[in-house]
Amino acid sequence: MLTPDSPTERVARTLTSDFPTVSHSIPMLSLENSYDENDLNDFDTRIKELTGKTAIEYCVEPKFDGSSIAIIYENDLLVRAATRGDGIQGDEITNNARRMKSVPLSAKFSALGIYRVELRGEVVINKKTFAKINEKREEEGLQILQNPRNSAAGTLRVKDSIEVEKRGLEAFMYQMAYAVDKDGNDMFNTTLLNKHFNNINQLGTLGFKIPNQEKKLCKSIAEVHAFIQSWEEKRDDYEYEIDGMVIKVNDIDLQKECGATSHHPRWAIAYKFKAREVETELLDVEYQVGRTGAITPVAKVKPVFVGGVTVSSISLHNEDIIREKDIRIGDVVVVQRAGDVIPYIDRVVLPKRKENSEPFIFTRECPSCQQPIVKPAEEAVYRCVNAECKAQAEERLIHFVSKDAMDIDGFGRETVSSFYKEGILMSIPEIYSLDFDRIGKLEGWKEKSINKLRDGITKSKEQPLWRLVNGLGVRHIGTQTAKDLVKTINNLKELFEVTPEQLQSIEGIGPKVASSVLDYFHNAGNQHMILELEEKGLNLKNQKVEQQSAKLNNLTFLFTGSLTRFTRDEAKELVESNGGKLISSVSKNLHYLVAGENAGSKLDKAKALGTVNIIDEEAFLNMIK
Repeated sequence: MLTPDSPTERVARTLTSDFPTVSHSIPMLSLENSYDENDLNDFDTRIKELTGKTAIEYCVEPKFDGSSIAIIYENDLLVRAATRGDGIQGDEITNNARRMKSVPLSAKFSALGIYRVELRGEVVINKKTFAKINEKREEEGLQILQNPRNSAAGTLRVKDSIEVEKRGLEAFMYQMAYAVDKDGNDMFNTTLLNKHFNNINQLGTLGFKIPNQEKKLCKSIAEVHAFIQSWEEKRDDYEYEIDGMVIKVNDIDLQKECGATSHHPRWAIAYKFKAREVETELLDVEYQVGRTGAITPVAKVKPVFVGGVTVSSISLHNEDIIREKDIRIGDVVVVQRAGDVIPYIDRVVLPKRKENSEPFIFTRECPSCQQPIVKPAEEAVYRCVNAECKAQAEERLIHFVSKDAMDIDGFGRETVSSFYKEGILMSIPEIYSLDFDRIGKLEGWKEKSINKLRDGITKSKEQPLWRLVNGLGVRHIGTQTAKDLVKTINNLKELFEVTPEQLQSIEGIGPKVASSVLDYFHNAGNQHMILELEEKGLNLKNQKVEQQSAKLNNLTFLFTGSLTRFTRDEAKELVESNGGKLISSVSKNLHYLVAGENAGSKLDKAKALGTVNIIDEEAFLNMIK
């Protein structure tokens, strides 16, 4: 007889047509971050003040670098699994969860008196398993997966659940978040379940994968820090990616006394490990030419694995940085990843420098067109000013179709480069008159991909005007400046005759930006290109965003971290349509920093400044309800 916990249930229903949205029993909040012993001592002090206790017992666990899930068991059977989503609701992924062997289809919760329970866990991929997957993908000519975390998160929502098993997804359980008996009584009020550390061990005895030697019950915050230090030293040897440790008040009753903010529980905190660093050899320095002619030196290093990704290219930014750090070809250098994201060369290992080493000499000609390059006054970057430089033309096209600009679906960097090399696409207006018959003869281009590209190009004609202004690649103009600029005009052609005084009267536009706008839009060649785009059907009129309310009038906002309730563009539109303004950096002029998950240096700077209101996405939405 087939039962819900039968092993055959792991192989049934391999295809999922949709991922419906479901609500969590209680919110899945984010965690407050800490970075040193002082932060942990402050956390301990706050807990003691909130509870009135002089000694607190803490449970310390690995902070797995994966993707969070919530799993519900009812009457001992797995009935639902969901992604974290926005913390309130997530996508149902029950079919995929059944494919993970570390997730029991049934567990004897009834032996603990529990009828319904919601567990919290982190889905991860073992480092060795991940390496083997990439080896196989490379052999098959498939794209290499970037890191275990992104692969785990992406695989959770694949429609074919067989892929979950193929990629070896595992789930570590780290919390019983909700547990009631048949009458709906809270089971955390019982002595059996009133300690977090014991609850995790209970899950282990029920067949769940849990941290064992990787977790510890600590009697003091000093003991907590000692345990964290021991793990920071050996994290690279651990078989899973971890980016820190999580410290939790062990007593459930004290957790309830501490409560939570709309962003994080007050009874828990994440300690983030220091940036990863490894040594490698600098093999060469190459140069990239940007769309504005900027020449960027790029270090080519012996491939090295840092913080979950393989790094072989690192931006050196400009000549001054190379000179300041005295970086030379052949040097052994220390590579770090800022916030475990952006790789950079921190320093040269001077004792390992070769005897015949010579100072690096920055190029004085464009690597693309071989014309002389210049460094404008008060700038650190050299530029190629040759208007016919092919590298700039290609980069301008790549920028025009990008997500921050015209956001043309089906058009990425590789596609632009391919079309440019084939002579199919040489200028921005040619995007709107592509020879699709010729494209169809290129390798990898079929009817489906051609139709996707054609539709993306057609839809881009109706993009808001600020996207077109940003896409043109005018120096010093980014997303926000483009929005500030178009607020003052009804048609892009008005900029053909705009004056310096008119431009500098616009809030956010100073002399440097105004000069750049004048140089671009008063140029006859650029005017001709814009008129050609209009002939091809592009929208040059400003469809101004109507202000829905004045709730955010005279307030400034900045968004940082990973957003789950809305995209960056949607966030900006919400601010502007309610009378607020976005700024690009943390300063005394910033009123609110909206911090999503994994917020980094901007959050740290806002805390240090002390004058900025730090809120989460939910609090921001409450401001405009």
